[in-house]
Amino acid sequence: MHKTVREAKEFVSMLINEMKNMREFEIVIAPPFTALSEVGEMIRGTNIKLAAQNMHYEEKGAFTGEISPLMLKELGVEYVILGHSERRHIFGESDELIRKKVRTAIEHGFKPILCVGEKLEEREKGLTFNVVERQIKEALYELSEEDVSKIVIAYEPVWAIGTGKVAMPWQAQEVHEFIRALIREMFGEESAEMLRILYGGSIKPNNFLGIFAQKDIDGGLVGGASLKESFVELGKIMKRVIS
Repeated sequence: MHKTVREAKEFVSMLINEMKNMREFEIVIAPPFTALSEVGEMIRGTNIKLAAQNMHYEEKGAFTGEISPLMLKELGVEYVILGHSERRHIFGESDELIRKKVRTAIEHGFKPILCVGEKLEEREKGLTFNVVERQIKEALYELSEEDVSKIVIAYEPVWAIGTGKVAMPWQAQEVHEFIRALIREMFGEESAEMLRILYGGSIKPNNFLGIFAQKDIDGGLVGGASLKESFVELGKIMKRVIS
């Protein structure tokens, strides 16, 4: 819940100018619903793609305050963030609800960014893998290999979001490796290799290189650093590493 429409347009104008030559990887931004239309027009034809921060699983109905897949489709949205830790833990979204949203997103041609991750008390009890496995299995229940090829998974340790704490590179890697192995078990080798797994948890330019260098970490789900020029710096790091 950051940036008015005016602020979003000013920021995206800067992003377009600074990141127009970064074509080695995907750049996706998820402005508030109020700014989706105007930001979508601004980035049309550029290397920046549009995401929504959430979505309801029904196309229409008496769901005051929600936004439907049809509304997002018309605005040119390509990605939808689902199951973000704030949706799970502040707004009480269940695994079942997130599963419905994932299925709807795929049916309407979106690429879901499925967020999974454990709280601090769960990590301290050694339940990280249990929590992540449950969240993934619930969200992807009864999906096909073709469906899964459209999904991006983002691992976001809840204890490292907005706290300034960051999982050590090896801690992030072991969970990403676990996720890839789980997808391999559920959907086969090809699905596991094609899967993009992002790390999200207080990513900043001064810590991203060590995280991104890990074998099973394919990119970042960027929070606070996406609201300022740090986002451009992260892009420059990605470009250097890939090039």
